[in-house]
Amino acid sequence: MVLDRSLEALPLFRLSDSADDSAIDFTVEGGGRWRVLPAPGERLPGTFDQDVYVELLRRLHEAGSPADGALSFTLHAFLRSMGRRVDGRTYEQLRAALTRLERTVLESTGAYRDAVGCCPITGQITVLSSVHIDRRRLTDHDQLALFPTLTNNEPGDARVVFSSTVRGNLAVGHTIALSAPRYLALNSPVARRLYRLLEVARAEGGPSWRIALDRLAAQLPLVQRYPSHLQRVLQPAHEMLLAAGLLREASFEQDGRTWFAQYSLGPRSS
Repeated sequence: MVLDRSLEALPLFRLSDSADDSAIDFTVEGGGRWRVLPAPGERLPGTFDQDVYVELLRRLHEAGSPADGALSFTLHAFLRSMGRRVDGRTYEQLRAALTRLERTVLESTGAYRDAVGCCPITGQITVLSSVHIDRRRLTDHDQLALFPTLTNNEPGDARVVFSSTVRGNLAVGHTIALSAPRYLALNSPVARRLYRLLEVARAEGGPSWRIALDRLAAQLPLVQRYPSHLQRVLQPAHEMLLAAGLLREASFEQDGRTWFAQYSLGPRSS
């Protein structure tokens, strides 16, 4: 599956599903600023939203990246392809995640690179420009009277459209490529996010990557700040990525007062 490299280089999803609705604020090298702003009354995208986002991009790629960026699917089939339980709760989670991907504002001040225009942009974007969900298919509408116990948590059809900015980067190949089976086999949100960020590092610098630990925490993003706490969060993700062959080596090292994460990437995913 193919993802927008510019978006993957920036923090977007909270890696713990908390009620924290404060903005993500990140400064890129060179001084650009990136903010993720929740819609009024909503929280920031979290771990479930991260998986929805990746599944949407997987489907967009499999559909041949239609020029209009539109995808249609049933909520039931979408949850099945994510490997999630299908019930009223997950239907509602999916509807909420799709809405957040449309309504969460991504504010770039020289941070997000528009590969079509060959320059960082200043302005606001979203992942999805449009989301429309029918609670039930029209063919089922006449049957509703036969089932008075049905609630609003019943399945339906969805149609979403990716924003033109994201579509543009995908169209010109400013992307990273992931192995969908290997990605889905990682059962940690931190490992999944780190896998995507490591592929950005590969695309931009090669198979070795060294990054200050506090910088990595901001880029993922993680809420922990002390080096010992960050290492405890990252170590299980490292072990998963090593076991999957996505990393050859991963280590922490201290240089003066600064801690670093050092990575040697595995073979490129096919």
